[in-house]
Amino acid sequence: MTEKEKIIKLYKKKIDKFLKYNKAYFQKDDPIVSDFQFDKLKKELLGLAKKYPHLKKIENLENIVGHKLSTKFSKVKHSKAMLSLGNAFNKEEMLDFQKKIKNFLNIKPDIELSSEPKIDGISASLRYEKGKLVYGLSRGDGIFGEDITENLLTINEIPKKIINAPEVLEVRGEVYIGKRDFEKLKNKFANPRNAAGGSLRQKDSRETKKIPLKFFAYGIGETSSEISKNQTDLLKKLKDWYFPINSHCKKIRTISEIEKSHEELENLRSSLDYDVDGIVYKVNDLSFQNRLGSTSNSPRWAIAYKFSSVKASSRIKDIAIQVGRTGAITPVAKIDPVTVGGVVVSNATLHNEDEINRKDIRIGDTVVIQRAGDVIPQVLSVDKSKRDKNSKKFIFPDKCLCGFTTKKEISLTTKKTDAVRRCTRGYECDFIAKEKLKHIVSKDAFDIEGLGKKVIDNFWNIKFIRTPADIFCLNYDKIEKMEGWGKLSIKNLKKAINDSKKIVLDRFIYSIGIRHIGQENAKILGGFFQTSKKFSELFNDKKRKDILKNLDDLDGIGHTQVKSIEDFFSNQKNSQIIQSLMSVLIIKDFEKINKIGKLSNKNIMFTGGFKKMSRSEAKALAEENGAKILGSVSKKLNYLVVGNSKPTQKKIEKAKELDVDLMTEEKWYDLLDR
Repeated sequence: MTEKEKIIKLYKKKIDKFLKYNKAYFQKDDPIVSDFQFDKLKKELLGLAKKYPHLKKIENLENIVGHKLSTKFSKVKHSKAMLSLGNAFNKEEMLDFQKKIKNFLNIKPDIELSSEPKIDGISASLRYEKGKLVYGLSRGDGIFGEDITENLLTINEIPKKIINAPEVLEVRGEVYIGKRDFEKLKNKFANPRNAAGGSLRQKDSRETKKIPLKFFAYGIGETSSEISKNQTDLLKKLKDWYFPINSHCKKIRTISEIEKSHEELENLRSSLDYDVDGIVYKVNDLSFQNRLGSTSNSPRWAIAYKFSSVKASSRIKDIAIQVGRTGAITPVAKIDPVTVGGVVVSNATLHNEDEINRKDIRIGDTVVIQRAGDVIPQVLSVDKSKRDKNSKKFIFPDKCLCGFTTKKEISLTTKKTDAVRRCTRGYECDFIAKEKLKHIVSKDAFDIEGLGKKVIDNFWNIKFIRTPADIFCLNYDKIEKMEGWGKLSIKNLKKAINDSKKIVLDRFIYSIGIRHIGQENAKILGGFFQTSKKFSELFNDKKRKDILKNLDDLDGIGHTQVKSIEDFFSNQKNSQIIQSLMSVLIIKDFEKINKIGKLSNKNIMFTGGFKKMSRSEAKALAEENGAKILGSVSKKLNYLVVGNSKPTQKKIEKAKELDVDLMTEEKWYDLLDR
């Protein structure tokens, strides 16, 4: 090998390493080496390129280095939340979606829907005031978005001014990169969506301008005046303002039309110049959308019907056992790496013990892998014709990785035995404790940027973190001495952790990871407790008993949730750890939305069916008007609203005994001017 060849080989090796470090730092905001190592390698490469100019033809460093400007985009609260969509994967789930809408609105005919391709890009919200674009936000966590205005301004398809628009108008849409344009960038990014996301997160908009980003508008957020009566006309109006609208949008109504449109677009999928992973179906009537409202996570009036999964074959090398934050014991197939839908897969979920037994899955089997909804790799089936004669049936362990005997619980609702084995030790099990830490720092919980799953694993292994409270007492001097950590990354982590010390009560309740307590339940509990002081009474055995009795009265909190709360706080280790965490936080009182209304500070309950609306809609309206919904008749109840269709007589009689005001269906409509 000549001297020149040796230099080229050395340069290529160092460039490959630098590209890896550069991508982790500037695109993922997750450095894998220290600032010193990064800068040292950069200096070496620049020195080589200066000494041997021909190396620039291989890779010119000046074209790939990002610019260290601000370390983080400023966060801005969305005037109207940007919620994620629920998913459907088959006809039955779409029928269920239609059924829920009709039940909520209390109507029988099929409702007209707007059918729109689900672009696999990055959501953005554009705010116009007096026709001028004033700022643009990323979706963020749905409540707060990042101010990426400068980067969005580089997209030529986004109008900077619009004529004859409302005083205030927020336009929402998807930023994406076309497949043909991506061909020129595929050496720098994993896929088009990753390219769009990385480009929008560039600290220097001059770098973003080099990327051919595009935009499709799909809806609106806040607006100072009504634009249209339905989604279809809204899209036409946006098109009149020169926003790009997808040409495959249309109106449909029946399940057969849904299935037909879904099949047609899936067949067209490969020929489109942009990635789509399904179709979004929205209730077309905007007044219906308003009535349906949303849960804490997603709108009730829209759903993403995903395309069928991409499949591939591979061989199971081993079956490993993982322990989740709720103690669930999950088997995972370790497979020979295989590309499924453009992603290299080496692990696939086997769900649970029953699933392994039902499919008779064994180590060494050749299996079909699919990415359900283009997200979760799973084992679909076994090719038993390729099975080794000496293969043995997989015996599922009856003990947790911590050594504790697992059990299958009986559901309080269905009275059936759970398919999942669980370790019930809570924080006493190190494997559960580590997974709970990962949940606590996650986006929907404390949202601590820079403290991801791999960092938690690393800090756990070297005993930097063992409990949630440890996160807020880190020794940053020790971390700085670790490989991959520099002053900048330490500064960012410290700021993210300090910022997360202030947390609202309901988000805190969700974050601590009580089984069966999701975001919706956490909001109900937040409204019940109101303050962290009241919540702390759960640590007291005597007070906890009284609280649990009262929780049974809460609409939306059932026996399953109450039992789960009881089990969690009855565990002394759990209580100690949560008390320790609370001592280092500033937990803000629950912030109830729409406190002022016709039913402010009133406890209300419903019985029987209504003529004009469903019980679900009646409850939603009551909450919007400031009421708290109870699940049973008690002295705390102010009104029992009695529907005309089959009300429960026992509830009515008990309400009379307790002198609770009875409200007829007609009076209920009068109260709300319906």
